[in-house]
Amino acid sequence: MKCISPICLVLILLTAVPAMAEDKTEGDKKQAEQISFGDGHLEMTKPEGWKSVKPRVGIIDVEMEVPAAKGDGTEGRVTLMGAGGSIEANIDRWKGQFVKMTKDAEVKEETIAEQKVHLVELVGDFKDQRGPFAPAEVKEGYTMLAAIITTEKLGNYFLKFYGPTATIDQNKEKFNAMVKSLKVK
Repeated sequence: MKCISPICLVLILLTAVPAMAEDKTEGDKKQAEQISFGDGHLEMTKPEGWKSVKPRVGIIDVEMEVPAAKGDGTEGRVTLMGAGGSIEANIDRWKGQFVKMTKDAEVKEETIAEQKVHLVELVGDFKDQRGPFAPAEVKEGYTMLAAIITTEKLGNYFLKFYGPTATIDQNKEKFNAMVKSLKVK
């Protein structure tokens, strides 16, 4: 049996380390997938681990599933769509999707990528209606995070993330990072 000389072993290791580093870089590129909307004029970075899925209804531009936190039986749902109506009317409609609020609604305004963004957090028992004609099912202990992106030229875009509170809490930083990654092209 032939032995590998120490010099050959060192050369093999020296070529393996850069190759492994390239694999890691490739993985990082996959984590930075961009979500494009507003006819390609707006984009955000999709968080790692969030899965793009076919929107359940045609008015939704982008939909994602977020893995359930340990102990939660339901995944989080993220939707992004352009729509009309005032900021207040949409927030009131979202509040109406809760049978009971267990915490006061939090609403604040920020400027991100030179666009006004209204950030909303609602907590309580949620009427989950999976389609326009589907019956609503009340889900206790839900949270909704939302961002309303207002643009002068492209209209308003509504990003909603809702699901069991533990799942939302576990992913709140990822949601906020996605919103803050907003770019106008």
